[in-house]
Amino acid sequence: MTIPTPHASAPVEAEDAKQAISDTSASKGGDGRSPGKMAWRRFKRDRTGVISAYVVIFFFVIGICAPLIAKLYGKDPYTTYGQNEPGLLDDFGSPMLPNGGISSDFWFGIEPSLGRDVFTFLLYGIRNSLLIAAATTLLVTVIGIAIGITAGYLGGKTDYFVGRVIDILLAFPSTLFFIAFWPVMISILVPPEENTPVWLTVVSLITVMTAFGWASIARLLRGEVLALREREFVEAAKVTGASPARIIFKELLPNLWTPILIQATLALPLYVTAEAGLAFLGVGLTSPTPDWGVMIQRGSEVYQSDITFMLFPGAAMVIFVIAFNLLGDSVRDALDPKTKR
Repeated sequence: MTIPTPHASAPVEAEDAKQAISDTSASKGGDGRSPGKMAWRRFKRDRTGVISAYVVIFFFVIGICAPLIAKLYGKDPYTTYGQNEPGLLDDFGSPMLPNGGISSDFWFGIEPSLGRDVFTFLLYGIRNSLLIAAATTLLVTVIGIAIGITAGYLGGKTDYFVGRVIDILLAFPSTLFFIAFWPVMISILVPPEENTPVWLTVVSLITVMTAFGWASIARLLRGEVLALREREFVEAAKVTGASPARIIFKELLPNLWTPILIQATLALPLYVTAEAGLAFLGVGLTSPTPDWGVMIQRGSEVYQSDITFMLFPGAAMVIFVIAFNLLGDSVRDALDPKTKR
């Protein structure tokens, strides 16, 4: 029997070491980069995603800077300029100038009958709609993460109970519930002789949409955790005596950021349209509070005489929702390791 000498095995061992290093580098993204950097690199190559990101950022900047823009513009969304200044509205309440009264003084024209400035009304409408949608998305994501991971990790009766609650919420018509429950809640909280405070409407919208919105992300994360908790790295953490909190935050949660981020990016435009739909139906924000849904609802009443009043908020909402949905698709593709660009 021939015994290999150390000199003969050294080249083989060196080759094996090089191959191991090469395999490790390939598993980390091909060039040793972290998964986050690789995802960012894939996203930057997606021209549609980058353009959509710029459009979404533009809308958020417009919403945040709405008071400053309105101050520089010299108008506000509440003053009825058409009634205060002669020559802006005719005897029927329609703008005197063509295209809804668009001029150098009123960039997007004025509202029929009341004569409010459409440009500033739209700015503050974007601000309010995005505020409500962003707050709802944040709360839905946090609650969905907490309940979904807890149910999936604990299992047993806890998982069964949470699963049944999720089934009920997903089957429940939340919009119809809000339409029916809204007048009852307002009659209890607000005296009949007083107007409903705007803050109460905003809090109610966020609360109801959050109460019915966390179920979908919780169900997704529950399924992910059920699969992850049987993996070797979780079992190894249990053997070493790691606490459940450490396992959740150190082992499970880092592997769930991809579905969490994707769900959040797809949820925000959904809540924008949901809030606008409720305002359109008259159970959310109402005039004179600026809002996308309020403008579209008002535009549906005057579109035959002034189509431009509905054109601006309608086009703005369509552009934002499409851009955010495209951004969500691009983020999903960038975070998918199997995506090749």
